[in-house]
Amino acid sequence: MAELTEGKRAPAFSLPASTGDKIALKDFNDNSTVVLYFYPRDNTPGCTKEACSFRDLSSELEEIGAVILGVSTDDLKSHDKFAAKHELNFPLLSDTDAAIATKYGVWQEKKMYGKSRMGIVRTTFVIDKAGKIRKIWPKVKVDQHADEVLEFVKSLD
Repeated sequence: MAELTEGKRAPAFSLPASTGDKIALKDFNDNSTVVLYFYPRDNTPGCTKEACSFRDLSSELEEIGAVILGVSTDDLKSHDKFAAKHELNFPLLSDTDAAIATKYGVWQEKKMYGKSRMGIVRTTFVIDKAGKIRKIWPKVKVDQHADEVLEFVKSLD
């Protein structure tokens, strides 16, 4: 798969969500800008901070026509607990086989404590109403990230 870049069409997906629905990217075509963020694991410090930051800005994003979708390889049971514990007000999508993470190029080899394993590299995509990637934040640093995303989405159109 060719590397995704800004301006390219976002890969299609349809995944089970913590809301009980199956959510597809095409569900938002012509209606909403999509903030699609990939994160490594539910209930870990960085992922919790990132999710809560998006939660706290979700009404502002919604006002300007954007939706937030979080994606990890955790299962729906894990997502349900994570969403309930932190009162997350947006869907968490379960990509248990990493197929969508792979399509988006965020399923990569990670090294920690001298060991290698495959995992999600924290990355955010902003996808416009036409399904094109407008912005990519690779290897996200959590502090102030949600604010940066909000400012970028405000600047669209």
